[in-house]
Amino acid sequence: MQYLELCKPKVVALIVFTAIVGMFLAVPGMVPLPILISATLGIGLVAGAAAAMNHLLDRRIDAVMTRTQHRPLPSGQLNERKVIAFALSIGALGTALLVWQVNVLTAVLTFLALLGYAIVYTVFLKRATPQNIVIGGAAGAAPPVLGWAAVTGEVHANALLLFLIIFAWTPPHFWALAIYRRHDYAQAAIPMLPVTHGVPFTRWQILFYTIILFLITLFPYLTGMSGLFYLGGAIVLGAAFLYYAIALLRNPDDELLPFKVFKFSILHLMALFAFLLIDHYLPR
Repeated sequence: MQYLELCKPKVVALIVFTAIVGMFLAVPGMVPLPILISATLGIGLVAGAAAAMNHLLDRRIDAVMTRTQHRPLPSGQLNERKVIAFALSIGALGTALLVWQVNVLTAVLTFLALLGYAIVYTVFLKRATPQNIVIGGAAGAAPPVLGWAAVTGEVHANALLLFLIIFAWTPPHFWALAIYRRHDYAQAAIPMLPVTHGVPFTRWQILFYTIILFLITLFPYLTGMSGLFYLGGAIVLGAAFLYYAIALLRNPDDELLPFKVFKFSILHLMALFAFLLIDHYLPR
C-alpha cells in the first residue's frame, strides 16, 4: 500500500488517461491493442517512478506540511533506500517496455518528462520561483504527446495542441490548491504565488489563465481537429471554469472555495479529454 501511495495513483491515472486519449486521436480507427497496452503500461510505470522520486526529493518539505506529513517517507513507513530502489525499478521497466514494444521516440520523450518533473521542477523550479508551476507544467502536459508518438512515431501539431491545453490548465488548477494550502507552503518556505505575491494577486492570475485556457480549448474545433460535439462541451466546461474563477475574486472570505475550484479543475480536464475522444469517433 505504501508503494502504491508513492506512485500518486490519482495523478498517474490522469496522466495515463490523457495519454490514452492522445493515442486514439492520432489514428482514424482503433489503436492497435499491443501498442495500447504496452504504451499505457510503460507511460504509467515511468509516471509512477517520477512520483516516487518526487516523494524522495520532497521528503523534508513533506514532513513540515500538514497535507503531506502522512506520506510514506516523512511518516517513517518507508526509508530512502527502498524508495530509490522502487523508483529506479519501475522507471527502468517502463522505459524498457516503451523501447521494446512501442518506439524509441516515445521512450525518450517519456524519460525527458520524468526528468522535467522529478528534477527540473522538484529540485530547482519549485524552490526558486513563484512561476514554478507555469514553467514546470510542461512536464505534466506531455502525456498526450507521448500517446500520440506511441501510435504514429512522430510529434504532430495536433498533439502539441493537446499539450498546450494541459499547459494552460495547470496554473489555475495548481494555484487554486496553493491558495487553499498557502500556510503549508509558507511554513515550508516554498515560494508559491499566494505566498510571494498574496492571495488577491493569485486569484487574478487564476482568472487570467482560465481565460487563456478557455480560448485554447476552442482551437481543436477551429483547426478542424474536432467537431461540434467537442465544441459544445468545451464551451460549457470553459464557462463553468470561468464562473469558478470569477467566484474566487468575488468571495475572498470563502476559505473552502479554492479547494472546490481545484477539484473542479480535475473534472474539467477529464471531461474535456472525454469530449475530444467521443467527438473523434462521431460522424461529421
